[in-house]
Amino acid sequence: MFEVIPAIDLQGGRCVRLRQGRADDATVYSDDPVGMARHWEAEGAAWLHVVDLDGAFAGRPVHAETVASIVRSVGIPVEVGGGLRTDADIRRLLDAGAARVILGTRALQEQSALRRLAETYGPALAVGIDARGGRVQVRGWVETTPVRAAELAAAADAAGVATLIYTDTATDGMLAGPNVAAVDEVCAAARGQVIASGGVSSTAHVQALRALGRPNLVGCVVGKALYDGATTLRELRGACGREARCTDAP
Repeated sequence: MFEVIPAIDLQGGRCVRLRQGRADDATVYSDDPVGMARHWEAEGAAWLHVVDLDGAFAGRPVHAETVASIVRSVGIPVEVGGGLRTDADIRRLLDAGAARVILGTRALQEQSALRRLAETYGPALAVGIDARGGRVQVRGWVETTPVRAAELAAAADAAGVATLIYTDTATDGMLAGPNVAAVDEVCAAARGQVIASGGVSSTAHVQALRALGRPNLVGCVVGKALYDGATTLRELRGACGREARCTDAP
């Protein structure tokens, strides 16, 4: 089963998309994140993927109130990442109603805490692995580390983290297709479920991911292609073999 998940990236209170994660290369798509969340729900989304871009750069949640408003406005689960560096940050977003929180920088820098966090939050905890050239990036993608994405995937999986969200930052926002080989490598390193992100902009891209045949590859996050009109959520769902949702809960 495979789900297509629309992204809502928050910067300055607005919905934007960054080109390859660069804060200075943003396109604004809406001044109404709550309205956008309702739009994607109406289009048939089963989940929403929300990223607090300002939080990722600041190292703390910045849009917690907006996230809470989004959660209250829709009837589908919302996963949230960006700047979650402390237990209090995690609890704040979960208390705001997020179904799943995504750790990025902290997952790499505090690997020793992952098992405790996985035991505490169970399926409500995910690890976001952002990488360029196979190397993990942190702090809003501005710092590239020597750690390989597959290495972090294996460590998070061993710690009991149920969901990994892998983003190839070189393809993100480029509409040229996902890094299928890199996604395959991450899936091979983990037993838990994997969601791919970066570059998906057509039904062919969805089909390429599904053709990997990885049972733990349960979905993909799509942003710019939907906002630019390169494709529609209905079309991408169709690539999953159904006009409606591909599944109810990745």
